[in-house]
Amino acid sequence: MSYSHQSMGSGLFLLLVFSVLCSRSGRGYEFGRTYVVRPKGKHQATIVWLHGLGDNGSRLTNLLQRTIKWICPTAPSRPVSLLGGFPCTAWFDVGEISEDLHDDIEGLDASAAHIANLLSTEPTDVKVGIGGFSMGAAIALYSTTCYALGRYGNGLPYTINLRATVGLSGWLPGWRSLRSKIESSNEAARRAASIPVILAHGTSDDVVPYRFGETSAQALAMAGFRQVMFKQYEGLGHYTVPKEMNEVVHWLASRLGLEGSR
Repeated sequence: MSYSHQSMGSGLFLLLVFSVLCSRSGRGYEFGRTYVVRPKGKHQATIVWLHGLGDNGSRLTNLLQRTIKWICPTAPSRPVSLLGGFPCTAWFDVGEISEDLHDDIEGLDASAAHIANLLSTEPTDVKVGIGGFSMGAAIALYSTTCYALGRYGNGLPYTINLRATVGLSGWLPGWRSLRSKIESSNEAARRAASIPVILAHGTSDDVVPYRFGETSAQALAMAGFRQVMFKQYEGLGHYTVPKEMNEVVHWLASRLGLEGSR
């Protein structure tokens, strides 16, 4: 299976995958506006950055780094079980955040396909990655497991060659069954071992508890993701701070081998 992400054929294929995922779910997914922050210097990397529940892509455009292009999409507005069915921007449906959290695979797949389509037309010499905050981190991590497995949750092929993943104050959907899925395929194990992942979580997070971040990092490592870094931020709640974002950008520059990043 080819994992080239740049060709027009790949882009059209991803549009088809996205259409199939939406039609299978029986629900319409009308994604909001996508905001793009252009690199100030040589374009070496593109990162899709994903907002949290109820937010939008425009608030993330301060993530400037001169060798990185940031794509900041906006999730669809949909009823959210956690909010008693009240509609707001969300990458997928989510109920009470607990150890028994139910995964909305249809919603996860549709958002992962939308994100993959955003990356499908990037130049061949540009390294692509994905990251996010809270629910955005969850879909970023889910997309990373799709990359490793080579398929979405419903079995359709995932064709983006991800090079790095960032997850802040989030969780890993499907963490309980990930190890067995990865271990069933040598190719999946190879891809899992190849991608660097950084997770960060505040110890005072009262929305997505700290243990979810810690458990997610452990689950990835046990499944064969060999380049997982977990950073603890003492006293940090459910938000980001400049220090955290600066460390993320420096980590991306280092892991992606970006020139002129300092």
